[in-house]
Amino acid sequence: MNYKEIIDNVYQLSVNIEDILFEGLWEMPNGVSINSYIVKGEKTALIDGVCGWDGVPEKLLSLLDKLDIDPKSIEYLIVNHMEPDHSGWIEAFKEVNPNFKVVVSKKGAELLEAFYDNNNDVIIVKDKDTLDLGNGHTLEFVEMPNVHWPDTIATLDRKNGVLFSCDAFGSFGSVNESNFDDLLTSEEIDFYEKETVRYYSNIIGAFSLPVKKAIEKCKNLPIKIIAPGHGIIWRSNPNKIIEDYSRYASYQKGVAEREITLIWGSMYGMTQKAVDYAIKELEKKDIKLNVHRVPEDSWGTILASVWTSTGVILAMPTYEYKMFPPMAAALEELGKKKAVGRKAFRFGSYGWSGGAQRELDEIIDKYKMNWEFIDPVEFKGSPSEEDLSLIGQRIEELINEINNVL
Repeated sequence: MNYKEIIDNVYQLSVNIEDILFEGLWEMPNGVSINSYIVKGEKTALIDGVCGWDGVPEKLLSLLDKLDIDPKSIEYLIVNHMEPDHSGWIEAFKEVNPNFKVVVSKKGAELLEAFYDNNNDVIIVKDKDTLDLGNGHTLEFVEMPNVHWPDTIATLDRKNGVLFSCDAFGSFGSVNESNFDDLLTSEEIDFYEKETVRYYSNIIGAFSLPVKKAIEKCKNLPIKIIAPGHGIIWRSNPNKIIEDYSRYASYQKGVAEREITLIWGSMYGMTQKAVDYAIKELEKKDIKLNVHRVPEDSWGTILASVWTSTGVILAMPTYEYKMFPPMAAALEELGKKKAVGRKAFRFGSYGWSGGAQRELDEIIDKYKMNWEFIDPVEFKGSPSEEDLSLIGQRIEELINEINNVL
């Protein structure tokens, strides 16, 4: 639980959430921060009222008390994005201040009514609309639809160039009191970069085209500080997180980093023999390797690795004429998140019959993933020395394919 002044009369309230499934789905091994902001002019605005999970409203009220801000003095609640991790405090806030006005986009207003049966005054804003808080604090609203809900906006304080960007430019990872980019070590920045990849691929990745459009808008804004809804504040080098997001958006189409992600599953150890051989061969190569076993590793972890990898290897047995089910589930999620255009290779064992290739082709076609596969290697039962040698040859082919596009 943190609070701090970002710049004169602009404050952050931050609560770390751990031991949850984010959106009821994504593992949070390093937690996630939920950030809210206060802008004080002659009038006071609260930007993103954050979630209503147990204990969070009480923590936020205690932070306001430490900042000597009376909740009843807050005239505006600006909801950049109506997902409940940014709006869920509305009902609790009504209990201490029933007279605030809610500022949302047009689509946000529709969700406000549906989610909270809201009867407060509602101000609907569109791109480039402004709200004057006095003392030079004029807030400009920036439409960023589908980053990652259709109602999303960002809010820019023109006085000091702070962009309250909501889900855009956010990351996973809990934060501490030194959560400004210029107060963190290079190792801590690297940590948040990895958490940003995980956040982007899990939450934002399917909306990479809208992300690119939002970044183009940002180029025309006088941004000096980026204050996202999740993660650290970028006040020394806000261009870094913008450039990172631009790069992650480009990875969606397949030419990513010089990496291979190997995703594998095995029922009785036969496919695993070939996996062990493949890993030894790959470790001899000058290429980064990520290895994930299904179902042990989560979808979110796998998705983050695949997002930055130009190459993917799938290793799994045939299971009742189809793919090993946890592999099929992981691929379905990769398809939904639009991780397209990878260079890929598949190998695995079968018993009385094959059939995994048929289901793999169906998933790739269903989601228009456009993965380019080199010839697979299938073996009956345990892999022979000839099978392993062929897998080694295919790995060489895959690396050549990756090198040809980078």
